[in-house]
Amino acid sequence: MYLRMIVGMSPEKPAWLHYLPFVIILIVAAVGFFTLRDFLTFDTLRDNRDTLITFRDDNYVLTVLGFILAYVLIVGFSLPGASIATITGGFLFGTVLGVLINVSGATLGAIVIFMAARMGFGEKLKARMDASEGMVRKIKNGIDNNQWSMLFFIRLVPAVPFFVANLIPAFLGVPLYRFVISTFLGIIPGSLVYTSVGAGLGAVFARGETPDFSIIFEPHILFPILGLCTLSLLPVVMKLVTGKKDLLK
Repeated sequence: MYLRMIVGMSPEKPAWLHYLPFVIILIVAAVGFFTLRDFLTFDTLRDNRDTLITFRDDNYVLTVLGFILAYVLIVGFSLPGASIATITGGFLFGTVLGVLINVSGATLGAIVIFMAARMGFGEKLKARMDASEGMVRKIKNGIDNNQWSMLFFIRLVPAVPFFVANLIPAFLGVPLYRFVISTFLGIIPGSLVYTSVGAGLGAVFARGETPDFSIIFEPHILFPILGLCTLSLLPVVMKLVTGKKDLLK
């Protein structure tokens, strides 16, 4: 301790502090699941639409900043209502600007989870996988050699939960810049679908109907997204084919 004081080094943080951010996220997520799931709903948006529109028109910049902050909190703490938030972004800001705002908020929130998970578990898990042998090592090397493809793949596949897609890169030691770029670009297709639904809510409200949130699974929307998933894996397939050819020579 005295040696650290002499050379100007700060004492090492207790090990439990590394896990604290991730534990806080889990606790807030659990509390939010039981307390907010009945509030962050389509019915809430429908009942408060006039108030939201009036506030937006009177305080546009503040509404944009406040909405992004709310989106970051929803995603960063895995609170319920991410889909409703995306639709609300379209309702308030239109398709084009709404997509930009939604994707920005979702990416910032994803960074919160990514950094918390990497601080608590990612570095140790990566070190263990780097030091391992056999099949585990081969899997780790395969992922490292195809990080971009795998990152875009887990973002584009609708079946992969957003929370899980944030944890996997953290546990595998993916660099932050790759995580940010792949997240921002990879979630645009899905965000575009839900934001466009939100942009058309005025007519839906006028008819007294409820938007179809399962629209992303419609063939004319799902197939192009699956096509993007296939393209994201194409470099991996090419490497496998090239590798086999090299072995046969």
